[in-house]
Amino acid sequence: MIVTLRSSILTLAACLCLAGLACAADLPEAPAPAPEGAPATVFSFGRDNPTCGEWTNGCQICTRPAAGEMQCSTPGIACTPGPPVCRLKKEP
Repeated sequence: MIVTLRSSILTLAACLCLAGLACAADLPEAPAPAPEGAPATVFSFGRDNPTCGEWTNGCQICTRPAAGEMQCSTPGIACTPGPPVCRLKKEP
């Protein structure tokens, strides 16, 4: 009885491992980088414009504190972003 239970558990574990491997093969590939000339995101705009202290794409507002990384708000669920624009230049 114990041997039958143990072999059933091992069989179940093997089936679960095989099912996991089969599901992993169906995962989508990582997204490709944006093509050259693609519209800027709020993050790339902030990276490429270090003198901008606050910018927006109409959905998110990002700021660059005096010390630290840029910080961006969370976009609304039904918002369609536009091209990013600088709203406040940083003082040199």
